[in-house]
Amino acid sequence: MRIAAIELGIVRVPLRQPFRTALRCVEQAVDVVVRVRTDAGLVGYGAAPPTAAITGDTVASIVAAIRGVMAPRLLGRSLDERDDLASLIHTAVPGQPSAKAALDIALHDLWAQMQGMPLYQCLGGGVPQLRTDLTISVEEVAVMVSHARQAVDSGYRALKIKLGRESALDIERVLAIHNAVGDRASLRLDANQGWTAKQAVEIMQTLEGAGVQAELLEQPVPARDLDGLAYVTSRVRTPVVADESVFNEHDALEIIRRGACDIINIKLMKAGGISGALRIAEVAGAHGLSCMMGCMLEGAIGVTAAAHVAVARASTITAIDLDGPVLCRYNPVEGGAVFGGPDITLGDAPGLGIHGVGEMERLDDEFTA
Repeated sequence: MRIAAIELGIVRVPLRQPFRTALRCVEQAVDVVVRVRTDAGLVGYGAAPPTAAITGDTVASIVAAIRGVMAPRLLGRSLDERDDLASLIHTAVPGQPSAKAALDIALHDLWAQMQGMPLYQCLGGGVPQLRTDLTISVEEVAVMVSHARQAVDSGYRALKIKLGRESALDIERVLAIHNAVGDRASLRLDANQGWTAKQAVEIMQTLEGAGVQAELLEQPVPARDLDGLAYVTSRVRTPVVADESVFNEHDALEIIRRGACDIINIKLMKAGGISGALRIAEVAGAHGLSCMMGCMLEGAIGVTAAAHVAVARASTITAIDLDGPVLCRYNPVEGGAVFGGPDITLGDAPGLGIHGVGEMERLDDEFTA
């Protein structure tokens, strides 16, 4: 079975409310969608959101990398060459992890369809059920407390609290949310690189001294400040998560060598797709570190793929942050994972189980072999 055509499109879905972090403010989820069709009629789906502030990828760069470099390498190739195809994608251009992820996901979808099994089963996974946290965006204190209460009342038992703008106000935010819902939900604090190492330690020691037992602290310092990340990890009781500091297995090895975190956040869009995510999980597991499976602000295609990886590596991936689709007003993807509040359920359809995308704007004609 060979790759016969590759089609690109774009989907834009408004969010329920603006998504604010220390890095950006977003009002809609945007995905570049990739459909890879075989000469036997199978179709594999992948997608990538433009997240320039984190990965450097934009809509234009994702489309250009796939259209100009990656698609010509893949057309006509046999799907039996899964490892070779993954290598072709990942060596095609420097950087561009999200563009690579979109194609890598689509090829894994097709590979599992060829086996007649859901992807998580092909990867060795078991129970196809996950529970995600819900993100509470950076807002005024009263607004964040209100959103936290609504989330807990809706069944969420883990909240990711976005921070990283003002130290004193960040402390006030966490204390207020802790007092409001801390007895009903665990709190995951995410500074999105917004603090210095010294600030992070001072903030966390203040919170810990006030009785806040956060489940984790994610990426408190700038991504390349590994010394600062190690400084924080060694001085706070709360487990520290490396997110933007880890894009691949080499980053993971370096951060483990430095003792710079307790947990690694794996995201397909940083790792270049499923292949890279599995390598990070393998490295982390071999060194006794657990992982979180996270997502960018992306729709159901990428998050469905991430959920399959999380189920397949459940012994290592123990925290789930896959709330992208529930932050959207609606889900235009037909099939795939079912998102019911905090619950994510994978079906038994082959591959990712996706069979269509509504409201997709075609970006160009198909590339055909």
